[in-house]
Amino acid sequence: MGQLEGKVVLITGGGNGIGRAAVELFASEGAKVVVGEVQEEAGAAAAKAVVDAGGKAIFVRTDVTVPENAEAAVAAAISNFGKLDVLYNNAGRSFENDATVDGDIDVFWKTIQLNLFGTWLMSRFAIPRLIENGGGAIVNTASIAGLVGLRKIDAYSASKGGIIALTRSLALQYAEHRIRVNAVAPTKTLTPRAAKLDDERPTGGGDRNHLGHAMPIDIARGALFLASENASRITGHTLPVDSGFTST
Repeated sequence: MGQLEGKVVLITGGGNGIGRAAVELFASEGAKVVVGEVQEEAGAAAAKAVVDAGGKAIFVRTDVTVPENAEAAVAAAISNFGKLDVLYNNAGRSFENDATVDGDIDVFWKTIQLNLFGTWLMSRFAIPRLIENGGGAIVNTASIAGLVGLRKIDAYSASKGGIIALTRSLALQYAEHRIRVNAVAPTKTLTPRAAKLDDERPTGGGDRNHLGHAMPIDIARGALFLASENASRITGHTLPVDSGFTST
């Protein structure tokens, strides 16, 4: 039996990179997966890959910054699979021109809106459904940028630090409903997009990644652990999946 056998999981940003790896991994562990993704072709392809492999998945176009989209993604889990057990808030990214003094003011707000507000908004609609279900788990995607200082990614760092704080707050607030809330904090992960960026971009670090740069599946495995019953007494924590970066 898989670690998520019989569970219904909603994964945002599920069409590419870490999200795509998580969609396939969670499905292989028995989950029925709702792929929330703003890029329609990528999201549909991720869901199709699961179905083609004998699993169950649907795609819902989801812009996590739009309340109607967030609500619809949660509703799709209920209408298609009858419940929601796990929300994996994976959608997010960094943008260029992110520095405080020399960066673009609009980039700050865009980064906060996607990464922090998007995580908050999805949780806002998912938590009542998790309560109805008798409990569940939320896994948020933070970053080592929210745990240590990294240069020239100020808005991104602020957004990820906010996610870590939000994770702790929600964990305390909803523990009585048996909802666990945790986060993963990746180091630089070699998604197709990140592989094009140099080591100064958001989760860079060169030789501080003592076990080498992470791959999307590495982060997905950390999220799987936090989503599963193997983490049944873990809440309010941020798990670095960072090749030892934050130990330096």
